[in-house]
Amino acid sequence: MEAGAANTERQQQRYIHGTGRRKEAVARARLYPGRGNFEVNNKPARDYFGGRDVYQIMIAEPLRLTNTVERYNVQVRVVGGGMTGQAGAVRHAIARALVRADPELRAVLRRAGMLTRDARVKERKKVGLKRARKAPQYTKR
Repeated sequence: MEAGAANTERQQQRYIHGTGRRKEAVARARLYPGRGNFEVNNKPARDYFGGRDVYQIMIAEPLRLTNTVERYNVQVRVVGGGMTGQAGAVRHAIARALVRADPELRAVLRRAGMLTRDARVKERKKVGLKRARKAPQYTKR
C-alpha cells in the first residue's frame, strides 16, 4: 500500500526534464525540487558508475557550475553505449533540464560547452581497408 502512495506522490510532484545524447548513449533526466540526491537507473550515481570519481565529477558539473547542487534531486534513465558515453549523455541531459528550469543559466552552460551535443561517433569501416583507416601493408614485390 505504501509503495503505491509513494508512486502517486512522485507522479504529482512537478519535475523538469531534459534529454541528452553522446555516442550511442541516450539519457533522460528529471530534476525534482529537493536536496541534491542523484539517482541513475534507480541506483545511487556512485554505485551505477562504480565509484569512479571522474564520472561523478562529470555528471555533477552542470549543477556545480550553476550553483544548483542543493536545489534539485536528479533522477536519470540512461540506455546504450559505454560508461563514458553514458556519463556524457547524463551531463548533457542535466544541462538541458537546467536551462528549461531557468533560461538565465543558458549563458553559463553554453560557455562551458554543456549544451552542445558531442557529435563524435565511431567511424565506419571502409571497403578494402582493415579498419576505418588502416590499410593492408603495402608490398613492392
